[in-house]
Amino acid sequence: MTHRIIAGVMGGSRADESTRKIAYQLGRLIATQGWVLLNGGRASGVMDASAKGARDAGGLVIGVLPDTGPGKESAFLDIRIYTGLHHARNLVNVLSSDIVFACRGEAGTLSEIALALSNAKKVITVGWNAGESFHEYEEQGLIIQADDPDKAIEIAKDTLPV
Repeated sequence: MTHRIIAGVMGGSRADESTRKIAYQLGRLIATQGWVLLNGGRASGVMDASAKGARDAGGLVIGVLPDTGPGKESAFLDIRIYTGLHHARNLVNVLSSDIVFACRGEAGTLSEIALALSNAKKVITVGWNAGESFHEYEEQGLIIQADDPDKAIEIAKDTLPV
């Protein structure tokens, strides 16, 4: 059986229209690659938009939720994993991903980026710069900036092991 790439999409639960469009397009492109989209599973912001994009393109979508049961999850998930871990589920998200895409977000997104980098997972920021705190990781090639979803997918394809 061939391993399917799991693409983690991280980003804010509150997102402006531009960020939601980027997340939707990213989700759609992930699905068209035949990759599985994994995100935080909530019915808001980047999570909902990326899940909808992947679902609209016929992809498989996994949501790793902070809750112990149903109530706040995106309607576009195929698999719902209720962890009861609250913010600690961010570690599950990044460790379960073969590659991490980060859309604009806040503290939770920054924690996911930091957890990914501290576990030697590559992170591709899409349409934004994560800031000076991550500069040394950029120099090491662990965090890469992409201007748009198309470029992010191109980078990921060049980065992922064959």
